[in-house]
Amino acid sequence: MSVALTTLKSGIAVVTDSMPHLETASLGVWINAGSRGERRDEHGISHLLEHMAFKGTRRRTARQIAEEIEAVGGDLNAATGTENTAYFARVLKNDVALALDVLSDILSEPAFDPDELLREQNVIVQEIGAVADAPDDLVFEHLQAAAFPDQSLGRSILGTAKTVRSFDDAKLRDYLGRHYRGPDMVVAAAGAVDHAAVVAEVEKRFAGFNGPAGRRPEPAHFGGGTRVEKRKLEQVHVALALPGVAQNDPSLYSLQTFTSVLGGGMSSRLFQEAREKRGLCYSISSFHFPYSDIGMFGLYAGTDAADTPELMRLIVEEIANTAETLSEAEIGRAKAQMKAGLLMALESSGDRIGQLARQLIVFGRPMPTDELVAKVEAVSVESARAAGRALLAGGKQAVAMLGLGSGLESAAAIAETLTRRAA
Repeated sequence: MSVALTTLKSGIAVVTDSMPHLETASLGVWINAGSRGERRDEHGISHLLEHMAFKGTRRRTARQIAEEIEAVGGDLNAATGTENTAYFARVLKNDVALALDVLSDILSEPAFDPDELLREQNVIVQEIGAVADAPDDLVFEHLQAAAFPDQSLGRSILGTAKTVRSFDDAKLRDYLGRHYRGPDMVVAAAGAVDHAAVVAEVEKRFAGFNGPAGRRPEPAHFGGGTRVEKRKLEQVHVALALPGVAQNDPSLYSLQTFTSVLGGGMSSRLFQEAREKRGLCYSISSFHFPYSDIGMFGLYAGTDAADTPELMRLIVEEIANTAETLSEAEIGRAKAQMKAGLLMALESSGDRIGQLARQLIVFGRPMPTDELVAKVEAVSVESARAAGRALLAGGKQAVAMLGLGSGLESAAAIAETLTRRAA
């Protein structure tokens, strides 16, 4: 097995996956903290901190950070999620040490220059405005807020213009000190890498990240509710959610299979029935977002205002029907798609480090590919049906809609019958 793991005295987990046939390496640092760990007055600080990491350190200006990596043909990037924040680089094999030096520098020695901070706050306020102008993005923010009301899990990762502009050097450093600690960090590398060399570099360059693990967020609960926003649009954007399962729940793969059969591709039930047979929409899909202690199953579609009630009625009927009639052939297709996704990811060093980091955060260990494939193979018709029934037994749903038309309220009322029918 090419995967190797070392946990340093600081608590930092260093995991590598050697791919000797490659000439490049992907490296990343994952922090087990995201928007969900923010206090109410910190809404959006995780995302701002990620932006500010590239805006200069005590050793490098923002321009020097970009030029040093690009001078060797590499690139840097980062992403903020609800429960994790990641910083990553891709470089040629001889530049692994440089990449780790830059990554450690931007995380341990950020300058938080006031002028750079002001500029980046303005950039993020523009980003918030862009989401507000994109209804297919905004409807998901409304859905998350309806599913998890008055909780950090239900708040936008971006924050608000007011909160983002309120952050200063002291608040950023306080948040950094509370969450960026060794036990909450994973350094992952894949491609043309040597495990011992990566461990030695991390020990040297990340020595300042110590202290105990940060406090975990409060347990989340699925609240549910309906949010309809009247807005002049060409389409009505519809999203529906039900309580899902957590990342380590035994039924996760069965629920993911159910989700795929229902709306996971062109052969899925919703795509075939709503688009191909009835022409009710251009786009329709289902999803399941598993978090550390809860999950959110959902569906999204864009449709004409006049067709909204009929589409929602079809969605409600198809969810309930799939939970009872899902077939062996459908299970086979869904499992093939899941296995292909797992195995195709092995061909990308960037995908590999993402997989390894998430596995360490969730399970505390790298999971062999054959073990993951076995979990997919273990899904049966009955276990997938049971996962679908469990969704409907949750007793709550969240609905979000954007658009105009007299049918929005009736469509929302139809959606609210879903769990009542199951009861």
